[in-house]
Amino acid sequence: MIRRKEFDKDLEELRSTLQQMGEHVTDALEGAIVALQTLDTARAQEIVKADLALNAMEDKIMDIGSRLIITQQPVAKDLRRIIVAFKISSDLERMGDLALDVAKVTMRIQGQQLIKPLVDIPRMAEIVNQMIDEAIQAYLDENTDLAYKMAQDDDQVDHLYSGMINELYNHLVANPDSLSQTMLLTLVGRYIERIADHATNIGESVVYLVTGKRPDLNQ
Repeated sequence: MIRRKEFDKDLEELRSTLQQMGEHVTDALEGAIVALQTLDTARAQEIVKADLALNAMEDKIMDIGSRLIITQQPVAKDLRRIIVAFKISSDLERMGDLALDVAKVTMRIQGQQLIKPLVDIPRMAEIVNQMIDEAIQAYLDENTDLAYKMAQDDDQVDHLYSGMINELYNHLVANPDSLSQTMLLTLVGRYIERIADHATNIGESVVYLVTGKRPDLNQ
């Protein structure tokens, strides 16, 4: 009984840390978009520096999970809970890196003006942050319906990304001297689209946790 209580306590710490990682990523992405919209390089630099905290949380997940596997030898769903925690923390860490990449774009276009008002990029980021929140909630509640919703939301992001690419291409044709910033904004869209893919991965992990089978929600 004592061992089970200790195990449950450590599992709850895994859940809590993953929730903190999710909040960190959404804050980073939101901040990176605001920094880009306002060309606030100081804010962008803060996001880059804060990435170390996310890495530390991923290390904490690995330490707790590894200790549980070694000392408790979990089986069945308990083992899946640990494996899923590893996978989700990896996805969240990668999301944080991509949010950091968005912030770095602001630093690269320092001293310039935006070639056009940003519309699709903030909308994509808004949907993606909602995906992250819902993906983490799906994990906490073991809610497969919410997990499967990631596929629909990912389609929305892909649609916006495609429209953004077409708009930037048309702008480039009319303004060839905007090539450098056009390419950077294209990268921002790609970074956000990739974050959406990682949120969808979390949805897959939740389904695996509950059912023991991993679907492909990116298809």
